[in-house]
Amino acid sequence: MGDALDPVIHAPVRLRIMVALNEIGTEDWLTFGRLQSLLELTAGNLVTHLRKIEQAGYVDTLKQSGETRVQLTGLGRSAFDAYRAALRSLLG
Repeated sequence: MGDALDPVIHAPVRLRIMVALNEIGTEDWLTFGRLQSLLELTAGNLVTHLRKIEQAGYVDTLKQSGETRVQLTGLGRSAFDAYRAALRSLLG
């Protein structure tokens, strides 16, 4: 099936992370704390899901001055766009 949904993104929590990060500018970063607050996740749950997304190359993380920041990579934005297109196609 050509319209298969990306399993990395399709998990509900990871989909919410991708949506949140897609809403900010391509050069912008969200702090871990802000992302955690926006999505109302525990730190452990967010770390687990971010790790899976990062392993796929969809996000970059940056630790700076004791703060972790997160942003979508170009690959992540492309994967999210493809995911949305596949979802639209499946829904008709």
